[in-house]
Formats: sequence, C-alpha cells, structure tokens
Amino acid sequence: MIKEIGKNEIPECVSVIRKSFRTVADEFGFTQENAPRFTAFATTEEWLGYQLEYEHRWMAAYFDDDGKILGYYSIQFLENDECELNNLCVLPEFRHKKIGEALLDDAVACAVKKGCKKMKMGIVEENKVLRSWYESHGFVHTNTIKYDFFPFTCGYMERDLI
Repeated sequence: MIKEIGKNEIPECVSVIRKSFRTVADEFGFTQENAPRFTAFATTEEWLGYQLEYEHRWMAAYFDDDGKILGYYSIQFLENDECELNNLCVLPEFRHKKIGEALLDDAVACAVKKGCKKMKMGIVEENKVLRSWYESHGFVHTNTIKYDFFPFTCGYMERDLI
C-alpha cells in the first residue's frame, strides 16, 4: 500500500533512501569521500524534515502488510505547473516486484491531481539501466550537467503529464 508519510515516518524513510541509493554508490564507486552530496550519504532526518515542513514536498512510501516501508518518493512542486520527482527508491531486497513502478504511477497520479503538467527528475547519467527504465515509463532525456562536486554526470529527464 502506498500512502503519504508524516514526520514520525521520516527516520525509516531516511534509512530506506540511504540503503537503496547505497547500491548505486557501490556499483559506480561513489564514497562518502568522493561524493559526500550523493543521496546515499547526504540524506538525513533533518533534511527530509525540512523538505516536508518548509518546502511542503509531497512524500509517500510503499508499506508492506506489517507496516514496514519498502520504497519511497517525494515531489517538489515548482513554478509553471511543473514538479520534480526526487529519491524514488526501493529497498534492494524488494526490487523487481513492481514496487518502483507502483511508486512512479502513484507519483504521476499525485502530480496530475495537484495540477502539474510536467514532471522533471535527475539521475546518475552513467546508470544506463535506470535511464532505460524511466524511458520505458514515458520520460525523455533532456540534458546532462557535470558538477565538480560529483564523480559522475547528472542526467536530466522529464515527462509530460497531460
């Protein structure tokens, strides 16, 4: 079941995000030292709390029957009827069970309900499997940016919602 999260679920969401993104870090050789701003290392309870309370991001999680969080995403609402999908993730041991797809479908439905016409997002450009997955779900690659503080290239994608 997917539902909106509250403040009390932030610690578990942080754990899910860090564990999920850690597999990407391990695959591509990112470490706390060479990529301290990468999601696997930079996500904290304080940061997610700030995003929830002050940025008013929509945050949702996929819960199993016992109430354990298996996946997560957030949406930041932007100007011009656009939004940005952030941190969509699934715990490694629960991947390939359509949970990510369910979370993405939920995020799109939420964005449409809130009046968004375009969803944007960023990925590790070198992660070809992830890029292909998003493309198979209607996202189009728009550009790349190489930041000095990351040992990878950031790829940007978007999807029209109407």
